[in-house]
Amino acid sequence: MTPSRREILLLGPAVLLARPASAQPAPTDMLYLAHLNPNNADNPTGAMAIAFKTEVERATADRLRVEIFPDGQLGPESGVVELVRKGIIQSAIVSVGGMSRSYPQIAVLNYPFRFHDLNEVYRVFDGPFGRRLADDIKARTGLTVLGYGDTGGLFVLTNSRQAIRKPEDMTGLSIRTMDLDSHKAFVQSLGATPVVIDWSELYGSLQNGTVLGQMNPASIIVAGGLDRVQGYLTVTNHLYTPYIWIANTAWLEARSDDERAAIATAARLAVEASRRLAANDTALKLLGDSLQVYQPTEAELAEFRDATQPAVERLIEETLGADAVALLEAFRRD
Repeated sequence: MTPSRREILLLGPAVLLARPASAQPAPTDMLYLAHLNPNNADNPTGAMAIAFKTEVERATADRLRVEIFPDGQLGPESGVVELVRKGIIQSAIVSVGGMSRSYPQIAVLNYPFRFHDLNEVYRVFDGPFGRRLADDIKARTGLTVLGYGDTGGLFVLTNSRQAIRKPEDMTGLSIRTMDLDSHKAFVQSLGATPVVIDWSELYGSLQNGTVLGQMNPASIIVAGGLDRVQGYLTVTNHLYTPYIWIANTAWLEARSDDERAAIATAARLAVEASRRLAANDTALKLLGDSLQVYQPTEAELAEFRDATQPAVERLIEETLGADAVALLEAFRRD
């Protein structure tokens, strides 16, 4: 029997302890969807969840209803992935970092300077590579990928000390990263020191000088108000890490053909909603009012690329093996 919303909220990931790993989720007319941000249309996961709920319920005439758990109500992302895998909830929108424990091969997406712009990003994730990645995730975790949401565009670098125009300017800086070896390798390859800090503590850490810089899409920097505690921004566009939208495969396969079609269409429309937010360059323009913004030349970007790509390649080869190397080659090629 599928847990109620109240039971999930009260027990969160602890529900897993009472459910055997082999248990199969029962078909239900309720789809529980979790994500980590506020449930409003001003942020990518909120926009996705709202658009998805609206379209699924419209297309099924409310035969299938969507309940949303926003703001990380169900705990850390790694635990939420397990909730989906075991069928306690049916779906979640999680970050690359959130997927890394269940699917370490996701680190290939942190290969730097793969993309020039968002049009190239979407071509890759909507094409053969995106399908190959989804197939590999399903084969290794049992989870179905419904789509790749936009987290807010390509990553830029900020810091509070000086303008970053070339790799040598990074020497001696402390840069906040997520707890991902690939992010740490990127920062270290530029002569800076990676410091793992939770998002909830990042503003205070930048404000008090615990860490001097960070990297995120411009829209995330605006949303977190990080420009108030930074002075310089470099438009490196060095990373793109999508939201991975996952669903419980057994639950999905138990739905009718019409419901599966409605879910697939709704997920596509929802991903498009996140991309519309990212396509608006308002965030970078806003940051230009509060930060000194530098746009590197192609020659300068080549220096960054040459310094960082080999380090991440070595990390993937040494820690994830031949299958991940092949996935990385597809990521670079497709």
